[in-house]
Amino acid sequence: MDIVTKEVDVSVPTKRIVNEATIHVNDGEFVGLLGPNGSGKSTLLKSIYRVMKRDSGEILIDDIPLDVMHLRESALKMAVVTQHNYYNFEFRVEDVVMMGRTPHKKAMETDNEEDREIVRNALKKVNMLEFADRAFSSLSGGEQQRIILARALAQQTPCLVLDEPTNHLDIEYQLEVLDIVKSLHCTALCAMHDLNLAAQYCDRLYVIKDGRIIMEGTPEEVITEDMIQEIYNVKAAVSRHPKTGLLNIAYYPAFFSKAYDDEPVDNVRKEEPISVPDIAVNHA
Repeated sequence: MDIVTKEVDVSVPTKRIVNEATIHVNDGEFVGLLGPNGSGKSTLLKSIYRVMKRDSGEILIDDIPLDVMHLRESALKMAVVTQHNYYNFEFRVEDVVMMGRTPHKKAMETDNEEDREIVRNALKKVNMLEFADRAFSSLSGGEQQRIILARALAQQTPCLVLDEPTNHLDIEYQLEVLDIVKSLHCTALCAMHDLNLAAQYCDRLYVIKDGRIIMEGTPEEVITEDMIQEIYNVKAAVSRHPKTGLLNIAYYPAFFSKAYDDEPVDNVRKEEPISVPDIAVNHA
């Protein structure tokens, strides 16, 4: 499934958030959307999955304008994993994941054994099957995020739209979530903060700044030291990891003196260790 946006503008009452954003995600591609906080990443995604209305521009799903699709039709094509998920009522984990089956149901149609098997398999994929009977609200933020991914998997769509899906997860589960998405070989559009994860998992990247798409290409083309300095105002070294062969981004900490920027690491003066006097211990 393909996703195309053409010169999309999105505003809130006092400000234009997205400006003439044009992107394309080809069938089966994993495409990342990079940019600092407030750059417009989430707003652009919300216009694609129909939570925010755009001012102008066009969004196409498999060459069909999104505006002519019924909500149920687009829900059968595109599942969403958002950052924050709250429910006004207490739901069991299994019930939350079962919500992913809603687009497949007719009015008043009840859940059947096929639905329940799909939900169980989705929970297995995110290693949360043993939590099926737990209250969703009792889970940690990271556990809730994995349940929301399971809900999207249960929706069984050819496309996933993910808004910083690894934000609240430990490193193990960050990799696990992205491994799952990658293994699906579906179309995926994902807003990301972690440049190392973006370099490892994405086929192509877009960079958005002040609501405008300013860069597009492969991770090697996009993730450069100059880009990181310009977009994030952070100095970094970009190299290939000696074991994985993948891009590796190392950020310079603030205390790292600019005077040493061009010095080999071995030549950089290291602080002398603090001498700790021996303390006599009374064994009496």
